[in-house]
Amino acid sequence: MNLKEMLKFADDIVFAKTGQHLDDLQAAVLQGTLQRETYKEIAKDFDCSESRTREIGAELWQILSEDLGEDINKKNFRSVMERFQVSIVSHFAQDCVQISCVNYCGEARHPPNIPNSHPPNQETSNPKQPQTSHQDLSEMPELGDFFDRTHSLQTLTTWILQQNSRLIALTGISGIGKTTLAVQLVQQIKDEFEYVIWCNIDADDTPDEFEHKLIQFFSQSEKQDSSPTNQKRLPLIKYLQKHRCLIVLDDVQNLFCSGELAGKYKPECEEYRSLFKQIEKLSHQSCFLLIGWEQPREVTQFKNQNTPIRTLQLKGLDIAAGREILRDCGLEEIDNSEALIHRYEGNPLWLKSVANLIQELGIDATELLIDDTILLPEDLKDVLHQQYDRTSELEKQVMSLLATENQPVNLAKLLEKGQISSSDLLNALQSLSRRCSIEKEGSLYTLSPVLKQYIKGL
Repeated sequence: MNLKEMLKFADDIVFAKTGQHLDDLQAAVLQGTLQRETYKEIAKDFDCSESRTREIGAELWQILSEDLGEDINKKNFRSVMERFQVSIVSHFAQDCVQISCVNYCGEARHPPNIPNSHPPNQETSNPKQPQTSHQDLSEMPELGDFFDRTHSLQTLTTWILQQNSRLIALTGISGIGKTTLAVQLVQQIKDEFEYVIWCNIDADDTPDEFEHKLIQFFSQSEKQDSSPTNQKRLPLIKYLQKHRCLIVLDDVQNLFCSGELAGKYKPECEEYRSLFKQIEKLSHQSCFLLIGWEQPREVTQFKNQNTPIRTLQLKGLDIAAGREILRDCGLEEIDNSEALIHRYEGNPLWLKSVANLIQELGIDATELLIDDTILLPEDLKDVLHQQYDRTSELEKQVMSLLATENQPVNLAKLLEKGQISSSDLLNALQSLSRRCSIEKEGSLYTLSPVLKQYIKGL
């Protein structure tokens, strides 16, 4: 849905509830909300008082909440609309998708007037949906603030539901929002699978313990659905072939050695390599989603769209979402906030960390923007240290070289400045790229301003 379609969607709900279409002020409140404007900005644009704008907003959120069956407010209105969009896209390949009394199918396209409809994450009537769904999401974190990731959600949904990708790596630097995106994804597509499980990879998890955990989950669930009491446990791959399963592994970097180039398995975790290769090579109808800022080497090598392996590197949020984070942290009136968002690369964790520091100390954020100051609060330093500490000595040398450069540099200049062989330099750059620790612009390499400041302070 574009902006016009979202407004039409809301108008249909309001009309069904009140018998009146949206008036100009109501439409302005919804449009301003979708464009991430504050009530103050909306009131100024419409030439009315802020208090009146808030009253209209409260009335609209009440109507929409009652109709859609979930608590809707100014902060989550856009994300709710986007969830409906992703939900519709993910089911588009099916003959007919029914959401309450509305059919989105071949010839019957009715306006989305959905009184008493189910919320997007609730089960809907769908003949292709598994009759029984077993889910163990006890290790999945709660969904926190979710900002604009519509395109990434659509990409992952298409890979999993339509292209039947077997192994997907969701990667990005610490704090960029990988786990939050995955939680949102799982909530939206979990009912398309017979089995769904979320596992947080602990540093002490062995491959045997991990496989045993999955097999136990599958076998216990099967016993609940069948009468035989002596049902034999199968190898893990047999369950993946027999059932449609979604398995999420978070913090996969815990499988790999610290102080080595990215993706080198710990000796006790080598069997994970065989497991991932088996998931890729053998035919089955399931999907593994790997989340982490370091991924298996065999996964990151695949870019061919004809393979069942995909990699999605998550980038920073756009300016509008970055401003929403700053507003949520109480920094609504920053002039040129775009510069601050660019400086911290739209990283949600980085932005929240520096915004909290500015708020607590009462710093004038505008003054910081004048002299290009990079603030590194202690909690942000801890996050950066955790990732930096895992890199090899070779990678640390390359980052130190890049930290001294004010502009992106090419391979020749790095070779000229450093005492590193071309082979070692290329391996280090590849490893840093896989960790999302460096940025590449054509044939030029650079570090983000935040990482430069951190490394200079070591």
